[in-house]
Amino acid sequence: MRHPGAAALALAATAALLAGCSSSDDNSDDPLANDKASGDTVVVGSNNFAESILIADIYGEALKAKGVKVTYKPNIGSRETTYGLLKNGSITVLPEYNGALLAYLDAKATPKTVAATTAAIEAKLDSKLALLEPASAQDKDSVTVNAATAKKYNLTSESSIADLKSIAKDLSIGASPEFQTRQQGLVGLKDVYGLEFKSFKALDAGGPLTQAALKKNTVQAADLFTTDATIVKEKHVVLQDPENLFGFENVQPLVYKSGLSQEGVTALNAVSAKLDTKALLDLDSQVQIDNKDPLDVAKAWLKSVGLS
Repeated sequence: MRHPGAAALALAATAALLAGCSSSDDNSDDPLANDKASGDTVVVGSNNFAESILIADIYGEALKAKGVKVTYKPNIGSRETTYGLLKNGSITVLPEYNGALLAYLDAKATPKTVAATTAAIEAKLDSKLALLEPASAQDKDSVTVNAATAKKYNLTSESSIADLKSIAKDLSIGASPEFQTRQQGLVGLKDVYGLEFKSFKALDAGGPLTQAALKKNTVQAADLFTTDATIVKEKHVVLQDPENLFGFENVQPLVYKSGLSQEGVTALNAVSAKLDTKALLDLDSQVQIDNKDPLDVAKAWLKSVGLS
């Protein structure tokens, strides 16, 4: 399940490879350096996993396109570190995931909409920080079926988790051990969608064990993150979650308010307006499967949507 730092654990190895090439034109040598930006320079930071680095590059290049001076501090670390650096102004902009950020700030909150998630975050957020507009792009838990299962049961990307109700008894599902006992797991799948699977296989949190089991058809359904690059590579099908069992994990810029001009705010909100889950999955695949430089991928996408 996604939680503060979960994606960092899952993709740390990939991020280590990417850190050397991403934003290479103006990286700080030490991402943990505690110096604030000079003058009107905006410092764009990222957590230590591949997708965060990519989104940070998108944010930075969108700002540059509006004439904003930008430096990068990629691959910093976990939310515990980046939140502190934002509060003291060492970084100005950070890609965040609204559900994970809320869990960090208020673990007991259970909002029912994206707007309520933002409101709950803002109620707990440090006064020097602000959330900008959320993208529709989400990197969250899902029920994903492999290509063979999708073909057998006529499931498409428009299909819902609810469409498994009559066939779940014939399917094995794989996920982290905790998935078996959590509301955002088998408990909720039964309570909310009426699903009872043939069997459950304890694997990992959307990592290589789960990916391999789904590919090999050891399990026919699995909990994968919605922007997992193997979804494209293996032609898996992510099922829609109309009841929002898995909550919200929208990509959303978190900023140090006094360090960003209104023009910068407008530029980042324009990115959020264009970035959806399908686009983010494609961009992640280019970086993680095709081994493209995330900075090049970011620039090409911004150009394709008219933001460069």
